[in-house]
Amino acid sequence: MRIEPTPLSGACLVRLEPIEDERGFFARAVDAEAFQAQGMASRFPQCSLSFNRRKGTLRGLHYQAPPDMEAKLVRCVRGAVFDVIVDLRAGSPTFGRWWGTELSADNRLAVYVPEGFAHGFQTLVDASELYYQISVAYVAEASRGLAWDDPALAIAWPDRAGAIASERDRAHPRLADIAPLKT
Repeated sequence: MRIEPTPLSGACLVRLEPIEDERGFFARAVDAEAFQAQGMASRFPQCSLSFNRRKGTLRGLHYQAPPDMEAKLVRCVRGAVFDVIVDLRAGSPTFGRWWGTELSADNRLAVYVPEGFAHGFQTLVDASELYYQISVAYVAEASRGLAWDDPALAIAWPDRAGAIASERDRAHPRLADIAPLKT
């Protein structure tokens, strides 16, 4: 397993380093010591799945408000998605910036989303599924969102015009209308 920085401070890409033979491969996906050495959460007491029937499905941008912020390790285990994170941390040198990458069952990449970041994705193919490892239990009252189509963010979604988003996700406020998160 290799941990690579992204352009956003504290966020990482986790790349598997498979050991292969004629049977297939074996690879470490989480290493508590390596994560701790990078300042990443290393304990994930909650795991969740997100199944998405149709190409173009857009979920996000979601985050948890203080004091219930969460770090996440997100991996696509079926299909493919364009995964996006946005830094919402007060005082961060990358506040208000986004970064995205393709996660797929084929590339087996994972994105580490630190506390204080919003997260979302758009499916690139039908029947895509994501596996989330989450650092804290979900608190419904702390659930927040950021407008996925905020012009100030200018996220380069693969299919903005064909985005299939929930009413809830379409109603999230823009970056200018939320307070930066104190971590």
